[in-house]
Amino acid sequence: MAEVELPNVKELEEARDKTFTRRVALATAAYAVSLAIASLGGSNAMKEMLLSQQEASNQWAFYQSKVVREHLNRGNKLMLETQLAEPSTLKGAEREKFAALAKKFADEETRMNVDKKEIEPKAKAAEAVRDRNQKKDPYFDYAEVLLQIAIVTASISILSSSRPMFWFSLVLAISGTLLSANGFTLLVHVPFFEAY
Repeated sequence: MAEVELPNVKELEEARDKTFTRRVALATAAYAVSLAIASLGGSNAMKEMLLSQQEASNQWAFYQSKVVREHLNRGNKLMLETQLAEPSTLKGAEREKFAALAKKFADEETRMNVDKKEIEPKAKAAEAVRDRNQKKDPYFDYAEVLLQIAIVTASISILSSSRPMFWFSLVLAISGTLLSANGFTLLVHVPFFEAY
């Protein structure tokens, strides 16, 4: 009868541990890729939020300058109209000059009113972009934290050959990846994430 050589138990355990280590290392690399994407999304959301806030502030400042100029022109027009209402003070060419100037102020007042109406939607659009990116940012922040913890726990699972620790890291990584994806899409709104 032929002899059958049974594999050494220690060799089987080493091979199993080596396979486990490779799989965890590959998973950790995937976690790192997901972390990089979450970090990029968070960085872009913050940058867009700040740029949109700056654009909104600029537009509202421009709007306010138009309002001030509109009121100045209205005040000047009313003052000239008051002077024109008194027939004894202005005569002939001087009266025509004041009437033309009053018309010019009235036209400028109208132009400022039209200009500010064009500016307001731009400012509100910039605020909407700011608000959307402000809602995105916390999802990326929490995603980054979970993915960083997942990488650490995956490393610990390699050192300790602990499968439960690896599964824990996998749950953290999946949660972080889902939060990151939600940061891009805002499909699910978590109220306490968007509170600030």
